[in-house]
Amino acid sequence: MPTNASIRSQITEQLVQAIEGGVLPWRRPWRRSPNSGRAANVVSKKPYNGINPLLLELHRLEHDLGSRWYATYQQWEQLGCQVRKRPDHVEQGRWGCRIVFYRPVTKRHVDPTTGDESEDRFFLMRTFVVFNADQVEGADEWQTSDDDPGVAMPDFEPADELIGATGADIRHHGDRAYYKRPIGPWPHHSDGDFIVVPHKQRFDPLGSYYETVLHELGHWSEVRLGWDNQQQGYAMGELVAEMASSFLATELGVPQAEGLENHAAYLQSWLKEMKDDSAFIFRASTQASKVADYLLGFVEQEAARPEPAIVV
Repeated sequence: MPTNASIRSQITEQLVQAIEGGVLPWRRPWRRSPNSGRAANVVSKKPYNGINPLLLELHRLEHDLGSRWYATYQQWEQLGCQVRKRPDHVEQGRWGCRIVFYRPVTKRHVDPTTGDESEDRFFLMRTFVVFNADQVEGADEWQTSDDDPGVAMPDFEPADELIGATGADIRHHGDRAYYKRPIGPWPHHSDGDFIVVPHKQRFDPLGSYYETVLHELGHWSEVRLGWDNQQQGYAMGELVAEMASSFLATELGVPQAEGLENHAAYLQSWLKEMKDDSAFIFRASTQASKVADYLLGFVEQEAARPEPAIVV
């Protein structure tokens, strides 16, 4: 059975090759469809997290798949569907996508001298192969439909709703975008804890405005999630915010317009960290998933809030 270290090394090598080949695997080309969005399991309806969104995005890009829904071969069978046979032009082992799952393991030890028991707890990494709904017969309700890009227009209302629901202090002025960290211990700080971003009309295309705000909200979430950006390092902090912004944009239907040229200043440092430490991209993607879930939680809380009572 492959070790945790060997699995991390193989996945990191795959991601490094993709980035060096001009692909940022966390950035999703925009598609408008009810079944588009962040990759999720069709049975549990839960989004994949950690390193898996990146692996699944590479898989979707490689095979030009639009659906967000994935499941194992057996799960599709249980739904009465059938995974299509691998096309001749696709290499063996590349039709499905191998994802990672951490299983908690407890190992008990007994001291032969004293008889005292102790426990070691750790996570064992396992891999599973999943298939996209667009690769499956009988999965029509989970598949994407072809949209006319000239007709389908982006709807920024979900992004506006999330940004407003966070209650973040966002100030529009100047020509730079940044998050001002709290001065003093949060939430009893004396200053800071606000986002500065240029006025919306200065962004072209408009989707770049929302990507920028979502990126800064990623930094805004750091103190709220107890994540020490200073300890993790600048490159890690920027990669987490970048991936979280892309995860959110995918979920909210925001077109992701920026390409590799907008990230040239960061790419070399990210690649160096990934090559030096195979766990780097795992830590970054895990934290980015937490950030995306945290920020999406504001919208879910708003939706779950009961309507105010009307007193007549």
